[in-house]
Amino acid sequence: MEENNAKQDFVFDILHQEKYSRGELLLRSFFGQLYIGIPHFFLIFFISIAAAFLGFIAWWAVLFTAQYPRSFFDFQVNLLRWSTRVQARLLHLSDGYPPFGMNATDDHIVLHVAYPESLSRGLVLLRLFFQFIYVLIPHGFCLFFRAIGMLFVIFIAWWAVLFTGEYPKGMHAYVVGTLRWSMRVGNYLSLLTDKYPPFSGKA
Repeated sequence: MEENNAKQDFVFDILHQEKYSRGELLLRSFFGQLYIGIPHFFLIFFISIAAAFLGFIAWWAVLFTAQYPRSFFDFQVNLLRWSTRVQARLLHLSDGYPPFGMNATDDHIVLHVAYPESLSRGLVLLRLFFQFIYVLIPHGFCLFFRAIGMLFVIFIAWWAVLFTGEYPKGMHAYVVGTLRWSMRVGNYLSLLTDKYPPFSGKA
């Protein structure tokens, strides 16, 4: 699996389980923000401040050297992995408690972002001045309506898990696809890649 991921520029997936725990579903629904959200997002908030600072430095580094400092890049990707682990539980896409830490591993989550050996200085400036026009407006428009659909899907899937212990695969794929699409856009705007995000949530 890791070898296959290494050959791709971007891999994002959240494992679909054969069975989901009804007890964990109810526990997360009523107390998830308390015992998952608060402790994790408290730490992620402060780490995100550091990530923003590193991102600012990296912007200038890319502009002048066409390279994103590797240690900064790994920091950003590890933060994405952490936040994805938490998000997967709060959206009921995975059971179990998300592990803490930038280097923690999670069998439920697959996130690989290939390190770009070089980045375009021209695209750095293009994103700075015109990202709203050619990225945020078209993708934001599509993701807005897709996110509305995702809310309905999550609601229906919640009841499906409660009564059957199964999360419908199509619904799971839709939610994961929406998150995948959103992350691709975020990665492009954050200079983690020069590849323009496709208008799709497919892997």
